[in-house]
Amino acid sequence: MSEAGLLPVLLSFAVWLERYGDLSQDQYDYWANPLGRRAKRVAYRHPRAGLALVAPFVLLDALAPASRRFFHAQQRFAIADAHYAMGFCDLASLDDRETRLGAARRYLSHLLESRAAGFSHSGWGYPFDWETCFGTFKAGTPFITTTPYAYEAFERGYETTADPSYLETMRSTAEFAFQDLVDHQVAPGVSACSYGPFDRRRVVNASAYRAFLLTAAGVRFKRDQWLAAARSNVAFVLHSQRADGSWFYAMDGKDQFIDNFHTCFVLKNLVKVWKAAGDEAVLRAIRSGYDFYKTALLDRQGLPVPFARAQRANVVRRELYDLAEGVNLAILMRELDPDAGSILRRLLAEVLDRWVLPDGHFVTRITWFGRNTVPYHRWAQSQMFHALTRACLEGV
Repeated sequence: MSEAGLLPVLLSFAVWLERYGDLSQDQYDYWANPLGRRAKRVAYRHPRAGLALVAPFVLLDALAPASRRFFHAQQRFAIADAHYAMGFCDLASLDDRETRLGAARRYLSHLLESRAAGFSHSGWGYPFDWETCFGTFKAGTPFITTTPYAYEAFERGYETTADPSYLETMRSTAEFAFQDLVDHQVAPGVSACSYGPFDRRRVVNASAYRAFLLTAAGVRFKRDQWLAAARSNVAFVLHSQRADGSWFYAMDGKDQFIDNFHTCFVLKNLVKVWKAAGDEAVLRAIRSGYDFYKTALLDRQGLPVPFARAQRANVVRRELYDLAEGVNLAILMRELDPDAGSILRRLLAEVLDRWVLPDGHFVTRITWFGRNTVPYHRWAQSQMFHALTRACLEGV
């Protein structure tokens, strides 16, 4: 793949994005609606009874995904703003620097405005109430799975523009990750961090995200306490890895599925930690995890499958999020795994051949019933845009 192949796709997407706007529907629209939330709550508590309540939404999502606009208005998403900011910072090195930097600054400005209210430090979450098997996370609750992307976005903005205010926001973001989350010890030197400030979940990718953020910030700002907290979270991720190299989504008795993009989340954060800290135990976990990814989460065509272990029926055949995170991970893994380069080229060829739509945006997912082309900025138009700008910048 060359810049000549990727750059026109990125420029076309940028035109589409400017025309389409920064608000979008979302994967969770049905479940953020009061009816969908209630149905999901019942299904978590009484699976058989709840099946009849959630089934209509599942069918609508599969057969008529555009119907979600009748259940929830379009929204703006911090995680998408972060990815778009990073993508435009990358694109500024490739095309029309001032215009692209102007777009990046605009997204960073929106990120500053959307910080979670009521906290001393900078964190970001979802703009909707999120119904989970452990209860409801209220809109505006900052999450450790969203906040690190904002940190990276401001880091990229600082590196590109040298704006000192971005550096201060990075510091504040790391303070949030260190001070406002709950660390609970699993074993000596092994701690899981909460998903947000008010829960005690043991979600593996959450601890991986915090480990990365505090490692990166601890090195940059020379904060030994942050680095120590990061090490305990890394230890939890390694402690949670199964013999075959995989991870369950969570280690608190719920959500014991193994899916594609969450596996990529864990691995890419471990790679970033390893590059910053050089821990051999982390490197062994990465290699074992990527071997699992290659054998269980890529099919014979070398394309992502959604689940290695599912908890419920699944109608999705291919997912844009899986492709985006596969590209991100393969870029990071090229120096660590001899197969990563060919995997990257296969994923990029798939995206360019089958997932780019005539107006410039990407197919959202392919189900057993057909294609969903409704664009969700959070899931995963922004992630794919940023993944492709990274690939283009790397000269893949």
